[in-house]
Amino acid sequence: MSKKQSYALLLGAVLSVPLLALSQAGPSTAKAVNSAPLSRLEAAVTYNPMAAGLVSGNNFWMEGGSGQLDARLWRGLSLTADIGGQHNSNMRSSGVGLDIVTTTFGPRYRWQRKGYTFYGQMLVGEAHGMNSVFPGVNGISSNASGLALLGGGGVNRQLSRRFAVRLFEADWMRTQLPNSTTNAQNDLRLGAGLVMRIK
Repeated sequence: MSKKQSYALLLGAVLSVPLLALSQAGPSTAKAVNSAPLSRLEAAVTYNPMAAGLVSGNNFWMEGGSGQLDARLWRGLSLTADIGGQHNSNMRSSGVGLDIVTTTFGPRYRWQRKGYTFYGQMLVGEAHGMNSVFPGVNGISSNASGLALLGGGGVNRQLSRRFAVRLFEADWMRTQLPNSTTNAQNDLRLGAGLVMRIK
């Protein structure tokens, strides 16, 4: 079994435990979960595998995670902050690694139905690339910074008034880091994890 398959199996096991507990809960618990209003402030921690692309068009996978803070402004509209990190120690067996840290902010719209919360978002911020090779006008650097865009959505399953599980998130992530051609990268970031209602 590969390392990636082991991570996926572990994540599936962790997420299945609260879902199993919810399925065993009584009718009063399920009713309370389904009738809970949208939270005013919540935090999420997610595991994020990402399909990234090299200049040549060959894809490779990066492992990472993110922390999110979401504050409701009006009805389903909220403001979200996302700080994420991705790592690959050997891109396509090239001997070159890559670390990316993104900090993005922007609007998110959420709506609920029968204990599920669906959301869409468009966030903008900055990407920092490290421990890699970034060719630029002034030569090659091991670090670089540029614009980051994150757009997509996902679904949460409410477990109780306080906790939810993020079943799935999928985001298009565009970063603008030097790569000697377009100086832009288009990646697919996936996610799953745990959500806690703070307020």
